[in-house]
Amino acid sequence: MQVLVIGSGGREHALAWKSAQDESVSKVFVCPGNAGTALENKLSNISININDFNAIENFCIEENIDLVIIGPEQPLVNGLADYLQSKQIKTFGPSQAAAQLEGSKTFSKNFFKKYGIPTAAYAAFDNYDAAREYLDTINYPTVVKADGLAAGKGVIICSSKEEAIGALESIFKDQAFGEAGSSIVIEDFLYGEEASFIAVVSKDKMVPLATSQDHKAVGEGDIGLNTGGMGAYSPAPVVNDHIHQKIIDEVMKPTMKGLIAEESPYLGFLYAGIMINNGELKVLEFNCRFGDPEAQPILLRLKSSLVELCLAAIDDQLEAYEINWTDKHACGVVIASKGYPESHSSNHQVAIKQLNDVDMKLFHAGTKLENNKILTSGGRVFCATALGNNLKDAQTKAYNLVNSVSFNGSFYRKDIGYKGIK
Repeated sequence: MQVLVIGSGGREHALAWKSAQDESVSKVFVCPGNAGTALENKLSNISININDFNAIENFCIEENIDLVIIGPEQPLVNGLADYLQSKQIKTFGPSQAAAQLEGSKTFSKNFFKKYGIPTAAYAAFDNYDAAREYLDTINYPTVVKADGLAAGKGVIICSSKEEAIGALESIFKDQAFGEAGSSIVIEDFLYGEEASFIAVVSKDKMVPLATSQDHKAVGEGDIGLNTGGMGAYSPAPVVNDHIHQKIIDEVMKPTMKGLIAEESPYLGFLYAGIMINNGELKVLEFNCRFGDPEAQPILLRLKSSLVELCLAAIDDQLEAYEINWTDKHACGVVIASKGYPESHSSNHQVAIKQLNDVDMKLFHAGTKLENNKILTSGGRVFCATALGNNLKDAQTKAYNLVNSVSFNGSFYRKDIGYKGIK
C-alpha cells in the first residue's frame, strides 16, 4: 500500500510515522511535509501546494495512492476531502459541510443549540458596534472568539469589559485574524478543567481514541496568550469512565446524529474540546481533525494499525475494528520559536543529540531541510514526546528529549502534564 498524508506540522509527522509502521505500507508520501518527514524511514516529501486539488489528484493517480489522510483543518474546510472522494480516491477526512463545525464558530454554536449539545451561552456578531453594545449587558470574565480558522489563536479570554473592548478593536479594527475575524462569537467563560476527546467517526459509528489534555496558553500555569498548543499528555485522569460515557452520550452521539440530519454525515477525526466541572460538561469547541499536539502522545500510545482504522471508517466497517493501546502514559512538550504565538524569526539551524530510546520520539513541526541542515521554519518547531510507566516518568523522559534539541531563540513550557500529576 501507498499512503499520502496532507500537511506539514507535528500532527502530520506523527500520522505519517504511525502509518509507515504498518507492514502492509511500502511508502508514505507527505505533502508538503517537513525536515522530520524528509528524514524518516519509508517517508518521502512531495512539493505540491495543498490548495492545488487537481495536482494532488494527479499525484494520487500516478503513484497509485491507496489512502489519503488529511491532517490540517484548512484543506478540509476548503473541500479537499469532497474533491478527492468524488474522484474515487479513498480519503480520510470530513466533507466541507461537516468541517464547518470547526470552520465557523457561529455555525458550531448554532448547531449545538439546535441539537441540544451542552455549551456556554453565546451571541454572534458581524460588526463592532453591535458587539460593543452587548459588552454592557454581560458578566466577566468573558470569551471573545474569531469566527473562522485562526490556527488555535483566535480565542481571547477577557477579565474585564475594557479587555473585551480591546479584543473587539483588535479583531474588527486592526484585523488581527484577517478574514477569520470578520465575525465573532462572545460566550460565557466556563470554569473547570479542559480535556480533549477525539474519536474516529464514520456516519453513526465511532471508535474513541485515548483521552488527552492539551496546554493551550503560552506560559507556565496556563497563563498568557492562547497558542495552537504547547504540549499534551495522554491519558487524561479527569476523564474517568463516567465522564467518558457522558461525553459519548451527550456530545458525540447527538453530533453524529445531527450531522446525518443535516445531510452531511461525518467521516474522519472528530475532536471535542470539553470543559469538565464537578461531573458536568460543556463543549468549548469542535475540531474536524486530530489535535496538535494531542496527536503526538496519542499515536505514540497506539498499538494497532492507524491505516486499517482509517480504511475501516471509509468502508463503513468501524464496528469490526478493535483498537489497542499501550498501558504506558505519554507526554509531549512543544519546543517553540521565541516570540510565538506572535511574530518570530525562522531559519535558525537546529542541533539534535541522538537519544536511542524506543520510548522517545521527536516529532518535527516547523522545520525544513536545506543542504542537509535542519532549519526552523515556524512558531512551533518540535514536539518532544515520550512514554513512561506513569505520567511523571513520561514527563521526565520528554524533558530529557527536549534538552537534546537546541536552536537560537528556542523556548518551551516547563510544566507540561502538571495537572495530571497533581
